[in-house]
Amino acid sequence: MRDPIPLDEEFLQDPYQLYERLRAQRPVAPALLPHGLRVWIVSRYEDARAALADPRLRKDSVRQQELSARQAEETNSTPVIPEFLNSHMLNTDPPDHTRLRKLVGAAFTSRRVAELRPRITAIVEELLDALPRGEVVDLVDGFAYPLPITVICELLGVPESDRTDFRSWTATLLNTGVAEAELAAAAEAMLGYLDALIAEKQRAPGEDLISALVRARDDGDRLDEGELRAMVFVLLVGGHETMVNLIGNGTLALLRNPDQLAALRADPGGLPAAIEEFLRYDGPVNFATFRFTTEDVTLGGTTVPEGEFVVIALLSANRDGQRFPDPHALDLGRTTAGHLAFGHGVHYCVGAHLARAQAEIAFERLLGRFPDLALAVPPADLSWRHSTLMRGLEALPVRL
Repeated sequence: MRDPIPLDEEFLQDPYQLYERLRAQRPVAPALLPHGLRVWIVSRYEDARAALADPRLRKDSVRQQELSARQAEETNSTPVIPEFLNSHMLNTDPPDHTRLRKLVGAAFTSRRVAELRPRITAIVEELLDALPRGEVVDLVDGFAYPLPITVICELLGVPESDRTDFRSWTATLLNTGVAEAELAAAAEAMLGYLDALIAEKQRAPGEDLISALVRARDDGDRLDEGELRAMVFVLLVGGHETMVNLIGNGTLALLRNPDQLAALRADPGGLPAAIEEFLRYDGPVNFATFRFTTEDVTLGGTTVPEGEFVVIALLSANRDGQRFPDPHALDLGRTTAGHLAFGHGVHYCVGAHLARAQAEIAFERLLGRFPDLALAVPPADLSWRHSTLMRGLEALPVRL
């Protein structure tokens, strides 16, 4: 095996340069995450789509912890995610995954999302009303973050007063380069919060999703205590993190491509297609969550040994010129069918309907309200979050 590629700060700020080389020269290549864990990156579209649905690539959280601990011992690296937060729906295989997904699926159907649209619209309008005119505004902090966190917290039944702490813990847990002590502190705080929240829902249930999940646990053995805690965690994180990045990345893409912005303003009916292109062009998730090989698996002409971690580079697959012509251009009129921003196969994002609805409303109102929206800093001054999992801006300074 050739030496693993270090995924350093240069990669975190611009992964596309490395992905271009990998697709051309090493489509399945070993790499080292910033905390030292060795993974294999799948970078081409065809291989990525196949890998996302390959039953030889498993997600069992217990086995993941064992493999991570083994690597940490061998290389003196740090395990990635605390165990109690790792045993969620995204890290389970059928039939457990099927059972867990069914419990929450009803909350994210197209019909249920249609019912939520008036409330999403009201939240968007309130946030845009609150943005200060005549000065530089951070669109991430003032709009892209509070919209989805409000929506998912209302859906789940999380008190508004708790959302600031939750944002801080999540940012730490998803930060690839955070110190082990800081990671442990955030995990402990998150654990205490989730346990208290679940206990409160058990004492005084409401009409929210967490109360429904508590009832499912209490009415039988469909959710054990660990599964319930992990489910709430992944719904909270997944329900807002991806949307923050979709709004931020999509807005930046438009502001850096004024011809495409002008075309969208001229034809607002093209917004649903534009959102699909935002997802393809610079999606909110870099890597799909970890999988591991249960046997030697050949991907893209490279054999990955049994017991190795595999990450599918969604950003890379969606910029593969073999699948999407002129892939580095933002083209709101292109055909984006088959993009992998929401994954593929049984782990396709359960919240995709909700994400698309929020994005539609957010961009429609944002662009309609502020015809002179413009970047307030040179693009080179923007910085991206220190995360190999997520692809999102630290801040997006704009003038309204």
